[in-house]
Amino acid sequence: MYRSRSLSRGVLAAAGLLAAAACSTGAPSAATSSVGDVTPVAAEPSPDATQGAPPGAEILGSPAQGEAFDVTVIASNTTDDPSRWRFTVTDVTCGKPLDPAVMAKAADSVGASASAPAPEPGKQFCVMAIDVENIGKKQDSWNTSGSVSLNVGDTRYTQTQTDDEYALDYAQFWNDKTSTVATFGVNPGSKGPTHGVFQIPVGDKPSTAWFTSGTAIDTIDGAEPGYLVTLK
Repeated sequence: MYRSRSLSRGVLAAAGLLAAAACSTGAPSAATSSVGDVTPVAAEPSPDATQGAPPGAEILGSPAQGEAFDVTVIASNTTDDPSRWRFTVTDVTCGKPLDPAVMAKAADSVGASASAPAPEPGKQFCVMAIDVENIGKKQDSWNTSGSVSLNVGDTRYTQTQTDDEYALDYAQFWNDKTSTVATFGVNPGSKGPTHGVFQIPVGDKPSTAWFTSGTAIDTIDGAEPGYLVTLK
């Protein structure tokens, strides 16, 4: 019995010495190794945060309606002197007829009687009002044709040729009032209203708008970068 107790005390002492030696040599514990091996992983944006952006397009910013954002539009022939704009989406109105005053002036300009245009079957008009300021270094022009989409979730609507004509009617109406509509060209520092006219299904509500930083939303090289505006 005495020898058994002595042996036990000897074994415990040896184990203690081995443990102390391991600590003094800085041998990593299992917990330390597992922490050191962890590699941070960047969080992926949620699908909702990118809905409305063209697939594969880089999102340069996500302003909200009413917030100004600056866009540099670079074309192949303007890399040394790009167009620069400051946009603010001020309003989007859907489900109402196009402005009667705008349509009356457009009809009068061609000697026709005024009439309210109808949207495509099953569609409603949406008119987007945008404050546009030229913050570049030269006189420049800009409009919503092919450069802006109005989105319902991940479904994107751009202006048709007919919608382009309606948007031009708005541009002419407001240019007669302000002379600073970007559609017809404005100098640096000039600011005025520009309107986009879109048609989306009846009952739908737009959630975002996409503004490309290229000369078109989609090119032969793919979708251009742009800004995804959250609407109210």
